[in-house]
Amino acid sequence: MGQALYRKYRSKSLPEIVGQEHITKTLNSAIKQGRISHAYLFTGPKGVGKTSVARILAHEINGLKYVDDTGHIDIIEIDAASNRKLEETKSLIEKIYVAPVTARYKVYIIDEVHMLTPESFNALLKTLEEPPEHAVFILATTEAHKLPETIVSRTQRFQFKPIDQSKIAKHLKYIAEQEKIKVDLEALELIAAHGQGSFRDSIGLLDQAANYGQPITIETVTNLLGIPPKTLLDQLYSDLNNTNSARLMKDIHNLFDQGYPATAIASQLSDLIRFRIISNDPHIDQASSLNLLEKLLDIPASTQPERLLEIVLLASLPKSNNKAMINEDRPETDKNVLRPTEKSASSQNQQPTPSVNDKPVPKSDLLISDAMSPTAWTEVLNLLKSRFNTLYGVVRMASVDYSDPSVLQLNFAFPFHQKRVNEAHNRKLIEDAIEQVIGMRINIKCNIDKSLLTPNQKDTEPQEIDTIAEVFGGVELLD
Repeated sequence: MGQALYRKYRSKSLPEIVGQEHITKTLNSAIKQGRISHAYLFTGPKGVGKTSVARILAHEINGLKYVDDTGHIDIIEIDAASNRKLEETKSLIEKIYVAPVTARYKVYIIDEVHMLTPESFNALLKTLEEPPEHAVFILATTEAHKLPETIVSRTQRFQFKPIDQSKIAKHLKYIAEQEKIKVDLEALELIAAHGQGSFRDSIGLLDQAANYGQPITIETVTNLLGIPPKTLLDQLYSDLNNTNSARLMKDIHNLFDQGYPATAIASQLSDLIRFRIISNDPHIDQASSLNLLEKLLDIPASTQPERLLEIVLLASLPKSNNKAMINEDRPETDKNVLRPTEKSASSQNQQPTPSVNDKPVPKSDLLISDAMSPTAWTEVLNLLKSRFNTLYGVVRMASVDYSDPSVLQLNFAFPFHQKRVNEAHNRKLIEDAIEQVIGMRINIKCNIDKSLLTPNQKDTEPQEIDTIAEVFGGVELLD
């Protein structure tokens, strides 16, 4: 059976470790000076060399040559995920006090140490405080924040970092040459980027691609990863820049039809936009691009990622184009409705009422009521209810007036409802919800309308209502 490439090309000495020079130089110097600590803590993301360095360190402090994965009797590796209970930790501690068989130090490598139970940590703590002279602990974890501070403070901590993409690509090229794997440079760079700083993941993907077929091209890698090709992403990005909503929807569904998930599209599009921002592309709007990036991050957590991706991308188009998108399927008679100002002018000049055969009003001049309707407002309320139930309880008290061509009017019977909705944070939440439903951002205005009060409510003393509002932050009077 063939050996996996990531195991075959695992480093065998500290100088061979790539991308963690700040750690290997320190450890190498300490070994040469004979300054061996009783406990080390290696933290950092997966696949960056924590376990490899731990094994090499365990051998080098004992003056042993690290040849392969063959274990040594005095170097004990423990997986904390499957040996996390108190009884297992106590058994380990008892064996620590037994002297090493052939080596100078008995080294315990505990991987994923954050998986130990609190009781196990308490039992281990005493040994870490006063270990026997022949014992050395090397703890490794991807989640250092889960470790008790009492454990961390008794170790020498080394923070491993994600490896630079260029270093991974260079190392992959070296492996490919050694294995006589034909691979394009672009494909290597994509593999390195997808590895996200992990040598193990990157080498594993190269191994998988080599089995898929050679030469390895960028198309080979995109097919393996299930991510959209760069040409399709560039077209999608072009749709956003050219404000072409119809083409945008067509290209989104083209990607869906080819089997690319919304999460992968969002991730790759985020990388593309991020690269253009970092490279100071003069053809992009930095503010709107950053706003789009922020919204794309929400897509993987959505229960309907495909629909959310559509909404996010459509909402990123200029407002005038969003209005056109919303109204392009409406009956022609709806598109020909004149604005109130034009109706008024017609009345003053005693001109006949325009017919449906008159020239349509430009889509950019449509009223808010053409985009917002009672049905759409109900959807806004439902969205607020699912996310911000307290705010929903206040907003649902509003009587909505769509007549103003520039502002959506929310009329309230009580001042404390108006005051709550007028808070900047709440206004933003409401405007965001409206934008998500109708695909355009509109301003809202909150008014007091005493005519909305019922006779019983009119008889209520204002002082009494205000007092209740101060205590509970808002009330609703029932008939």
